[in-house]
Order: sequence, then C-alpha cells, then structure tokens
Amino acid sequence: MEKITRRSFVNKFGIGIGASVIVTTLPSFLYEPELNSLPYIGKKINLAICGLGIYANIVAESMQGSEYCHLAGIVTGTPSKAVKWKDRYNIPEKNIYNYENFDEIINNKDIDMVYVILPNSLHKEFVIRSAKAGKHVITEKPMAINVKECEEMIKACNDNKVQLAIGYRLHYEPTHLEIKRLGQEKVFGQVRYIESSLGYKTYDTIAKTPVDINSPANWRLNKKLSGGGPLMDLGIYCIQASRYILGEEPISVTAQFGTINDKNRFSETEESISWQMKFPSGAMANGNTSCGYNIDRTYASADYGSFELSPGLSYGPYEGKTSKGPLKFPPIKQQQKQLDEISKLLLENKQLPNHITGEEGLKDIKIINAIYKAAETGKKVSLS
Repeated sequence: MEKITRRSFVNKFGIGIGASVIVTTLPSFLYEPELNSLPYIGKKINLAICGLGIYANIVAESMQGSEYCHLAGIVTGTPSKAVKWKDRYNIPEKNIYNYENFDEIINNKDIDMVYVILPNSLHKEFVIRSAKAGKHVITEKPMAINVKECEEMIKACNDNKVQLAIGYRLHYEPTHLEIKRLGQEKVFGQVRYIESSLGYKTYDTIAKTPVDINSPANWRLNKKLSGGGPLMDLGIYCIQASRYILGEEPISVTAQFGTINDKNRFSETEESISWQMKFPSGAMANGNTSCGYNIDRTYASADYGSFELSPGLSYGPYEGKTSKGPLKFPPIKQQQKQLDEISKLLLENKQLPNHITGEEGLKDIKIINAIYKAAETGKKVSLS
C-alpha cells in the first residue's frame, strides 16, 4: 500500500483552488509520522461482538489490524455461526456466549467491551446487561426505539460506571469531518439550506428478489424488531449530517410519509418518508429516506458557496465538491478508525466525547419520534 504523506496527498487530491479547502484540515492520521514514533504495542481493549449479522461481519473484518482494539469474544444465538467465527478469528471457547448465558460475561476479565449489533428493539436489553456485567458498551444506531429506553440505557451505564458509545462511524471519517468544518466554521458563510437523502431498495441478496416482511433476511421491515422503517435505519444518517454540518439542534419539524408501492413488504413500516427541520439560525434541512428506491447524497448551500457529497452517507468511497473545487479524501476503514479512537480513550481512562455518547443517541431519537409524529398528524412538531 502506498504510504500517504502530506505532500503526496496534496499532489493527488488538492487540485486547483480547491486545495485550499482540503489541505488546511488534513486529519492527523494523514500526516507523516514523526521519525522516532513507534507502533503501539501496549494493552488493547478486548471486544465481544453481540449479534453476528451482516454488519457484524463488516466490523470484524474492518478491525483486523486495529491498533487499540482486539476481537476477543462473540455472542450469538446460532451455534453454526459460533463455530465459523471461532475458527476464523481464533476466539477462545470461554469467550463465546449465547443470549441465554450472556450474563456470565461478568466473570470474564478478558472482555472489556461489548459491541451490540442486534435489531433495534434488542439494544436496550443487551446494553443494560452489558453495563451490569461491568463492560463498556457500544450499540449500533439508532440507540433504541424510544426516549424512555435511551434514558434507561444511559442510567444503567452511569450506575455501573461504564461508558456507552453509539456506532456513529461517520464521526471519524475525514470527508465528513471536513463538511462538518465547512459548515460550523462558516467557510462559505452561514449555511442556509441542506438536502440529505439516503435510501436503498431492500432485496434478498441471495434470491435477488424483494425481501418479504417475514424473512429473517430483513428484520427492518418488522416494526416490533426495528421500531420503524427506513427513518430509523437510514434517515438517522441524514439527521446526523444536518446537525453536524450546522452545529445546531433543530427547533421544529414537519414530515410526510411517501406512497407505499409494495403493500406486502411495507405493511408495518413506512416505505419512504420526507421531513423538514428548522434550526435556530433560520437554516432549513430537507431529509429523505426510503427502502423502496436508491439515493445517497448530501448538499449544503451557504451565503457564499456550497458543498456536496454523492455518494455521501453510505460506506463510501465518497465523492464531493465545493464551490472552490473537488472534495475527496483517501478512503479509510471506518469501523476500525471508530473502534481505535474509542478504545484509545478507554485505555487512557478518559471520557468519550459527547458527540458519540448515549446523550447524542437520545437527541436523535427525540428528533425521529418528532418526525413520525409530524408525519402522522400532518402538523408541525416543536422540539424546543
């Protein structure tokens, strides 16, 4: 793999006048290491992944070679998965749990943290069980399915003196760090308008046919498991992008459900939903998400220019531009970067930053609940 230095990065990606936008904020991991720096060889955070679905596989593969985090255990209700993961990642038998004996993890000093990657309605249970076992915990987004569950999760982690993080991978991705800077530092003036959309057509990846609501291949169509439709799973990225581009919290929302084109698949959850958020600065954000069609872009218009990404919210690589030129950073292993940054702070006995904690997850759920209420009632819902 080519070594990335500041100079090679600028030569490759800082083209024309757009370089002034990109180069001034290169993340620290893109700079040349100091000559006397050495690879980290100290203790790592030993992680157990709870729930071995599609995204768990992405996390496990991404974190191979992680500097501060080690995949040490698994939690699954499927014995065949346990065998495959044990062999693939050399996981000791004593670090393999199922959902029934999971609480025994309290006695396992070789596990420091649990990453809950289960359907949304199960997040609360396993975050609280992890906290009571004295383990730090990460849970995938959305944090939970309602405000009460979020508050219970936060309390359980505080009571048991463990830290809770939400799996906001894009908070560590350099392209998104840049659009956050462009907005919050008002590089092009005050951002006045944001469009952010993410959607994909749900298919059975094996049969190449639309996923049925009863198929375990897509629990996201089952409201009991998901808590809602694409707004919960995908729209949360659009909400997040609008919030961190502006550095503000919305004060009100309006929303509309889209047409249901497949009543068999979307008998319990929305197929599509659009919403509008008003912010204290007067900025407006339009969001859109769907499990009925594909879309992936984010655009922001400010007083003296604009910036955008397309694709912008999926796994990348991201392509973008600003009013001054192209916007592109080398792709990174997003999940590895996320886990390394979290683990490093835990090893140093430091508090996790507010932007990834349970309090952040709670903010998203409050907004999501307000969007659903607005769509159901046809009325503006205040968040202030």
